[in-house]
Amino acid sequence: MTDASDYLRWFKDLQLDDVPLVGGKNASLGEMYRDLSAQGVHVPNGFALTVRGYHDAIRESGAGPKLHALLDNLNITDVTLLATNAAEARRLVYAATGEAALRARIAAAYRMLEDEYGANVAVAVRSSATAEDLPTASFAGQHESFLNVTGIDDVVEACRECFASLFTDRAIVYRVNNGFDHFKVGLSVGVMKMVRSDRASSGVIFTLDTESGFRDVVLITGSYGLGENVVQGKVDPDEYFVHKPTFALGHRAVLRRILGQKQLTMVLADGHIGSTTKDEATPADKQGRFCLTDGEVITLAAHAIAIEKHYSHRAGHAVPMDVEWAKDADSGRLYIVQARPETVVSRKSPTMLESYALTGIGPVLATGKAVGEKVGSGVVHIVKSAEDLKTFKPGEVLVARSTSPDWEPVMKTAGAIVTDHGGRTCHAAIVARELGVPAVVGAANATTALHTGARVTISCAGGETGVVYAGDIPFEVTRIDVGALTMPKTQIMVNLGNPDQAFRTAMIPNAGVGLARMEFIINEHIGIHPMALVHPERVPQRERVRIFERVAGYVSPQEYFVRNLAEGVGTIAAAFYPKPVIIRLSDFKTNEYAELLGGTTFEPHEANPMLGFRGASRYAHPAYAEGFALECEALKRVRDEMGMTNLIVMVPFCRRVPEAEQVLAEMARHGLARGTNGLEVYVMCEIPNNVIQADAFAAVFDGFSIGSNDLTQLTLGVDRDSEIVAFDFDERDPGMYEMLRMAVAGAHRNGRKVGICGEAPANYPDVARFLADIGIDSISVNPSSLLRTIAIVTEAESLKAVA
Repeated sequence: MTDASDYLRWFKDLQLDDVPLVGGKNASLGEMYRDLSAQGVHVPNGFALTVRGYHDAIRESGAGPKLHALLDNLNITDVTLLATNAAEARRLVYAATGEAALRARIAAAYRMLEDEYGANVAVAVRSSATAEDLPTASFAGQHESFLNVTGIDDVVEACRECFASLFTDRAIVYRVNNGFDHFKVGLSVGVMKMVRSDRASSGVIFTLDTESGFRDVVLITGSYGLGENVVQGKVDPDEYFVHKPTFALGHRAVLRRILGQKQLTMVLADGHIGSTTKDEATPADKQGRFCLTDGEVITLAAHAIAIEKHYSHRAGHAVPMDVEWAKDADSGRLYIVQARPETVVSRKSPTMLESYALTGIGPVLATGKAVGEKVGSGVVHIVKSAEDLKTFKPGEVLVARSTSPDWEPVMKTAGAIVTDHGGRTCHAAIVARELGVPAVVGAANATTALHTGARVTISCAGGETGVVYAGDIPFEVTRIDVGALTMPKTQIMVNLGNPDQAFRTAMIPNAGVGLARMEFIINEHIGIHPMALVHPERVPQRERVRIFERVAGYVSPQEYFVRNLAEGVGTIAAAFYPKPVIIRLSDFKTNEYAELLGGTTFEPHEANPMLGFRGASRYAHPAYAEGFALECEALKRVRDEMGMTNLIVMVPFCRRVPEAEQVLAEMARHGLARGTNGLEVYVMCEIPNNVIQADAFAAVFDGFSIGSNDLTQLTLGVDRDSEIVAFDFDERDPGMYEMLRMAVAGAHRNGRKVGICGEAPANYPDVARFLADIGIDSISVNPSSLLRTIAIVTEAESLKAVA
């Protein structure tokens, strides 16, 4: 005898163990509704039509044998036959699920939702397959869902359409490619209160970085309106990162924000199934604002972390999650409307590293967000509609405004994917990751800049920005099992300036960051002279207009500098946390500062900027002291608000001890007092006087970092920017070896750490061996030289031990 609960279950009566009964999506919603509501994770109420009801309907209608005839041994590469048989299969299922008993169950449950939420309550009707949202296969986007469904008749209709969607073309192909039996997979349908995000915002959360697999961050994407546009890649969403380890310590700060264009807003429309939503252009003023407040970002991060912790505990191992969220405009409450295990990046081997690098250059045709870290070449095929897919050839580069789940059978044959719109959590990005092909999403003008038949190279190997180059650009692939690496006693650190490369670089064996270049962040992510932000009134009118255009949306021009610098430095510090990250204070020369927007107003012309107004001499000087205050404010925010106490501050080009004392006093005045909250301050050892007076400098600094480029220049008296005397610039000169020996001895004599962050150890193995032999504490090199330097130093230490 069957019970009513065999055919319909409310979320409060479901848990993860009920996947065979209600599918992955509904079981997950029930799990959260039951077990996480007490932790403040809000899930809309709803019910699930069970898989048993689906199977009984198929059996009682006699549709089973007909479905077997349509699908057994179906050649899924025959797109025409696939479409024909899939359509007939859907018709059979739709007809089978029209029984009166099913309608009565849906009607009774819908009336209970009306009792809770009001008459004619709008609901979301969503498919939930038994093979869906598994740790090994997501089935994302394979089956139908319907939003803003009202009234019993339309809810029943939507449920029948969901049941039938078990046999969409894309779902059939997905099951075949992933080894699932069509007839061992059942479909449940979930009906839940509609969250009115059409007048607010919604999006997707991953509890890891989707490109590198870095697990210590939560990535939140969001846009205005219903979330389908984010999932489908029709908009470029906002992105936010939150750092999990410091969040666990009580810090509630947004690590990084990236403003998206959010071109469209999906809102509700009056209509029946299939026409209950519509897109509207997002007003320009809203596009220029983030769709979430910092407080809302932190709330969503807390929900995501709680969900990940709960599912990981249930599984007995770490389970990164893929979560969908929506903000209700009526209540202002943030809801979780779906959660499933992330199934692509988290399954990569943690020890096997695969690194792609271009070995040539070419004209840039388009740029966007990089998906993955690979490089690929192929022939462009512009796809404007499904009709264009019929002529698509395997290995071609699929270029479109956005992609649809219906395209997946063809997308699986693409050599690379490029879209005009979309973020890193959109459909095109998810499919590309699953297939392991490079993709560039949100490239804006790809469909007009690229042309069918042209050969291009797609590179996702340079960080967050993906690039489409004209022609075939040569590249190399390096594969290393880092699990087999032996790390030397000497700490091998990395030099880094680009926050976009921080997460992936941190996954290479390292001892932290020996040199984080602030100049890169200022130049690439800010682009405006700090003094021009403090005193825009002094800047010529034309430049002032450009400055105010860039800082629009910030509370002040100064906040533009502080927040962007803090987020850049914070991202690097978070990537390597809790390992030390040494950030060098700005070390632009006057001619380089002058190239920043508004810079010519504040920078003098110098005959030899290399030896002029640079480094420590600027920080307390009236010409730059207000700009230095912004640098200090940013670093204070990283340490105090973000919780990155692994950040060490380093003073560059410090000529004399009194100058050092003046800089330290200025830092303390701005809240960066040496020793407070564990703050260490290092000095660049790049002037002979730093070596000669090592004892005196050691009295005011906590450590030394040898800058071999400037130290060689000043020891040998060679201008390294002069081509005519470049032949005399050599870090291997006997005098330089003596300088290095004296620097290391002087630091150790005073109980101070000493490392090197110049290029000499990477360029010359003999220098690396010498440094290891004299007992330097750390060697910091560029990421591309890291593994080679590890091998050289390990060998040098072994030879020293034998000797």
